[in-house]
Amino acid sequence: MGWEIYHGWGQPFAHRKLTRLMSLSFAVTWDYRCPFARNAHEHVLTGLAAGADWRVAFLPFSLGQVHVEEGQPSVWEKPEQDNGILALQAGVVVRDEYPDRFPAVHRALFAARHDDALKLDDPVVVGSVLREHGVDEHAVFALIYSGEALSRVQSEHEQYAQSHTVWGVPTFIAGDQAVFVRLMHRAPAGAIRTVERVVDLLTGWPELNEFKHTSVPR
Repeated sequence: MGWEIYHGWGQPFAHRKLTRLMSLSFAVTWDYRCPFARNAHEHVLTGLAAGADWRVAFLPFSLGQVHVEEGQPSVWEKPEQDNGILALQAGVVVRDEYPDRFPAVHRALFAARHDDALKLDDPVVVGSVLREHGVDEHAVFALIYSGEALSRVQSEHEQYAQSHTVWGVPTFIAGDQAVFVRLMHRAPAGAIRTVERVVDLLTGWPELNEFKHTSVPR
């Protein structure tokens, strides 16, 4: 059993039926501000750490951009107007340049927002997370301030908004299918089964368009 965080940007994600000999391939979008993205990504990270035989593409998606009002400048034009784009850029740089550190940094940036209520538009907060997990913060911020990181985020955001009509996070993608998913709890011991059930529904039962409880137990 093995796993990898792979890029494959611009290439179709080939979903193969899970067997003992074949891995499961899928992608999942994120924005660190969304609590449901945190839940889903913790499931994925926990499953990978437990040895799940998955090939996962982690795709940035800016919630700030989808909420820009018509006629107003985009997040790509004025990133300073959005309080989530700094951390999203940092996550993408770590994913690409420090892939071995990505799982820990990814989890920690979600925790900074949802566990510690820290501001992800603060370079001090983001830099602290990077340092804590052995990432060169100066190298990461150099790619952010040069515009390279923002270009990567924009390219992937726009690509999947167009190819799969992605509008939110977390969206799971496999082949030509995409589905927005809300997992209500953080990753338990059964994270592998949960994620594989999501992908199986996505690819094996596309006729199911919506399945939503009328109330949420508290």
